[in-house]
Amino acid sequence: MPHAEIVRQLVEELERVGVDPDQMVAGLTSRAEEALRALRALPDGAGPAAFLAELRNQSSPVGMHGAAAAPSDTPHDPGPTSP
Repeated sequence: MPHAEIVRQLVEELERVGVDPDQMVAGLTSRAEEALRALRALPDGAGPAAFLAELRNQSSPVGMHGAAAAPSDTPHDPGPTSP
């Protein structure tokens, strides 16, 4: 899809859910597809907080070098330890 069409769709979806495209931080996500998927999952007028939450829910965790985090890279609570 041409870049101009992606930008047009992003702006249209941001406005539909009640997010001011002029106030969004540039580089919020490096993948326009993730932003569009998150926006399309929201109802009209959902607002900026809902968009950011949905974007976080749909984004893949990123490891130290930009690759998707492996389960062993994900912090976890080891629970109580035995003496």
